[in-house]
Amino acid sequence: MGNADPSVSRTVRPFLRWVGGKRWLIPQLSELIGDLKFRAYHEPFLGGASAFFGLLPAGPSFLSDLNSELIHTYATVRDDPAGVSRALKRHRNTEEYYYCLRAAQPRVDSTKAARFIFLNHTSYNGVYRVNRQGGYNVPFGRRDGIPRLPSEEDLEAAASRLQGVTLSSTDFAQCIDNINEGDLVFLDPPYTVAHNHNGFVKYNQKLFSWEDQVRLSELVSEIRNRGAFYILTNAAHLSVAELFEKGDRRIETSRRNAIGGLSASRGTAIEYLFTNVSRT
Repeated sequence: MGNADPSVSRTVRPFLRWVGGKRWLIPQLSELIGDLKFRAYHEPFLGGASAFFGLLPAGPSFLSDLNSELIHTYATVRDDPAGVSRALKRHRNTEEYYYCLRAAQPRVDSTKAARFIFLNHTSYNGVYRVNRQGGYNVPFGRRDGIPRLPSEEDLEAAASRLQGVTLSSTDFAQCIDNINEGDLVFLDPPYTVAHNHNGFVKYNQKLFSWEDQVRLSELVSEIRNRGAFYILTNAAHLSVAELFEKGDRRIETSRRNAIGGLSASRGTAIEYLFTNVSRT
């Protein structure tokens, strides 16, 4: 049982871009968790894995996401980082090549993972979106300069951190099957309500509906009933505050202010953290 893994000397750089990623929040999350002792770590909205790589939880970790291609990529990087790196180096950052690769359907695991990583770094804003047939359909990003693709060292570091981790592609609610008393659950769902100039509201309403938010609230109640700890990020909106009111802490934060800040700079999105982790 523990918090940060003492055998890891530094945080690992996430190797994916991800809309709504929480790398900026790691210092505040670390401060919030403090010396909390927890048995296992759970993250059912894995995305770019910023929290997992940044917090370095010790003990068993259960990471999941509904996106099966994403989970396959993490599993392949864990098992064959050198192979993924070799495949990644073969790609070229041109618009014509991007669309050829987007249409391709490689079968080799390392090639599939490298395709996912390359498209993620060269697509428009790093958005993940598929059409009705399940095909990735995000346009070319036209980014200035050469995108910084993850190096072999980046992938090796991520692979080392992912050793022994349980990865699964499941609906978020299924994480409850592995949660026990004393565990820590980090929940970072897509935000679904209009607030503070969030530019991805319409996209996220399709990705994660209000009914999903209601199911998430029910999950949080079950996590509490099992005696586990949770940290939930969500939009700073009255409807969200009411839905997730459990008698626990609600903290305002933003990209420019530390936890507990009462205000944010003009044009900055304020977000909520809900948690039953006590002050240290």
